[in-house]
Amino acid sequence: MNKVATFHSKETRMKSDHPAYSPNPKNSFKIKALMALLLCTPGAALAVTGHYVPGVAEVKGSSVPPPGTYYRGYAVRYEINQLSDNNGNAVPGNNTGSVTALANRFIHITDKKFLNADYGFDIIIPILHNSLDFNISGIDSSDGGVGDIFVGPVILGWHGQQWDAVFASGVWFDTGSTSEPTSPGKGYKSTMITLGSTFYPDAAKTWSFSALSRYEINFDDDKGIDRGDSWLVEWGLGKRLDNGIQLGLLGYDGWQLEENTGGDSVPGKREKHALGLEASYFWPNLGFGMSAAYLNEYEVKNGPQGDLFRINMTKVF
Repeated sequence: MNKVATFHSKETRMKSDHPAYSPNPKNSFKIKALMALLLCTPGAALAVTGHYVPGVAEVKGSSVPPPGTYYRGYAVRYEINQLSDNNGNAVPGNNTGSVTALANRFIHITDKKFLNADYGFDIIIPILHNSLDFNISGIDSSDGGVGDIFVGPVILGWHGQQWDAVFASGVWFDTGSTSEPTSPGKGYKSTMITLGSTFYPDAAKTWSFSALSRYEINFDDDKGIDRGDSWLVEWGLGKRLDNGIQLGLLGYDGWQLEENTGGDSVPGKREKHALGLEASYFWPNLGFGMSAAYLNEYEVKNGPQGDLFRINMTKVF
């Protein structure tokens, strides 16, 4: 579905009764350009550009587990409070929505070494339900299903005396697209490169600071739009208490590095910044861990802005 065309079809009614409308051609163009940027990618509410959902990494997100097989479930609820323009201001009108997702990640870390790092691989199968009610564009739609699948053939994890580091790479495949504006798929493929490190200031490793970066290279979709690459940094400052509970301050900062080109693309780049809190605990006798976090997006440009709630579950096999 062409969202820009949907906007045009609603424009005549907006002229008389919508506060966002201005007879000034320059203002009208800005609104059209913003909506084209926001809605040209189905199901793109969470990401900066590309596929990766910011905020799902935990306080020690850059630390790769020891050799073994793991299941990780990332349960996410993202509440959209507004649409933000190029200056970070709210677009007029009631523009809300939500994304509910469960990303199923299967990880295997082998006992093989490469460049003195533990070698592993993973696969992510997300299940999503998107619901949007954007008055400014006339979008009132919901859709769900299995989203785009990620295959990561390379995970390298290093472990030092008071530090960990990770490098990983993989591909998001276009497997979940539908014709709905709220499609669980993005409609294009992306290559994702991950690099990060965790530092432990004390020998007992009760304190930690982690920074995990994701660089996504996005490919053309079937409409000929080439979305700009994005760079995201998720960070966390954690403290493990004597009872085993870990508390942390965390956040993310993401930038679209290049403007979209081709097709019906328009000028403008996305940007997202968030801050939040996390608590986690691991039961060694069960081989099971859980963490819960809340993050508030305090600044967004050219995209949906809201609050993210997530619960991560880890099972060691």
